[in-house]
Amino acid sequence: MFDSKSLALTVAGILAEHKAGDVVVLDLKALAEWTDYFVIGTCSSSVHMRGLSRAVEEAAQEQNAESLNTPMVTEDQSWLLYDLGDVVVHLMNKEAREFYELEKLWFTAPEIRIGSAGLS
Repeated sequence: MFDSKSLALTVAGILAEHKAGDVVVLDLKALAEWTDYFVIGTCSSSVHMRGLSRAVEEAAQEQNAESLNTPMVTEDQSWLLYDLGDVVVHLMNKEAREFYELEKLWFTAPEIRIGSAGLS
């Protein structure tokens, strides 16, 4: 069994280590009944997205969290979503991140910004 906050922070830290840009964790516990946290990170390319996807899968396995979906990365993919139940991970390219503005959609959610040497 895993703690959803610990899982969210672990995944966010791994995304930052793998140079995802502007990594943020949104605490949705008080706002949504279907999940506790969003983890959002920006990718620089489809190759970068594929690498981040593998890192998310490995982190979920290490935390004994089962992915409820099996996303596939394509060359023109702009957004990849992992549903880990209480944690939903969004890997987005810069254009999708700017267009969908998830942080603004969930603006009342407390957020934790994770340091990254990646994109901004």
